Amino acid sequence: MLTFDKYQELAFTTAVYPQKGTGNPLALAYTALGLNGESGEVAEIIKKYLRGDRGAGNLTPEELESLGHELADVLWYVGGLCTELKLSMGDIAQKNLDKLASRQERRLLKGSGSNR
Repeated sequence: MLTFDKYQELAFTTAVYPQKGTGNPLALAYTALGLNGESGEVAEIIKKYLRGDRGAGNLTPEELESLGHELADVLWYVGGLCTELKLSMGDIAQKNLDKLASRQERRLLKGSGSNR
């Protein structure tokens, strides 16, 4: 089974960008901007789906395939950014689950703000 940490390790072997692995501002900017760009591509597919003339319904197989590719690219940049920051994707994922469980227990899943 592929873990987040193993994915992070393997994906980083394919990384080619300025100052890779240094954690310096250029490497951080590259990975953060890449993450933003790929997230924007996901949003663009959804936007075009919502704008479409098909009415309400399911995404087409082509749209789902495109979303899968873009989400994979989002994951790649999350891994790169985590590596640059010396953070473990596995630890980040666990912290997120812990935070959500706490909010669920306190009935605070809805709402806004990071510290609820």
